[in-house]
Amino acid sequence: MPRMTFRVPRTLLAATATATLALTTALTTATAPAVAAPPAEAGTTGATSGFWACSVPSGYTYTSSRGSYTCSGGSSYRTTEFYVQPPADGLWACTTMPGYTHTGVMSSHTCSGGASYTTSQFLLRKPVTGMWACSVPSGFTYTATQQSHTCSGGAGYTTTQFLLHAL
Repeated sequence: MPRMTFRVPRTLLAATATATLALTTALTTATAPAVAAPPAEAGTTGATSGFWACSVPSGYTYTSSRGSYTCSGGSSYRTTEFYVQPPADGLWACTTMPGYTHTGVMSSHTCSGGASYTTSQFLLRKPVTGMWACSVPSGFTYTATQQSHTCSGGAGYTTTQFLLHAL
């Protein structure tokens, strides 16, 4: 029986390659981190989109970190890269921020740059009178305290929460 071969026309191969490239580009773009958002002006709500950076600019916080070669200047060692975001009410952040208090603490690997140890994340909140908080921000005092696990990051001990009152 004679051997039959099948040849794919070059135009079909080119069209398939083009479609694959277009689909890959669309999927990559859809899952890429957002472009940097400027810090929020006083009295406005800032965008909650973030971006990966080699440092955390003043007025921003970060919500994740990872070991990366991106920030090492071409060297063979890994440095820490940060997922930077403007602070926002209800954001779990790796740092506390001026103008905010925190109402919860969580121990996780998210902020430790891929290390095996855990660090704290803080639930940022805009302070208001009557809020139980883990710290007393500038411009506030407190009218009561209570012991709770909420601010201890999952540890087996309690810490003090403060009932805020605006000055």
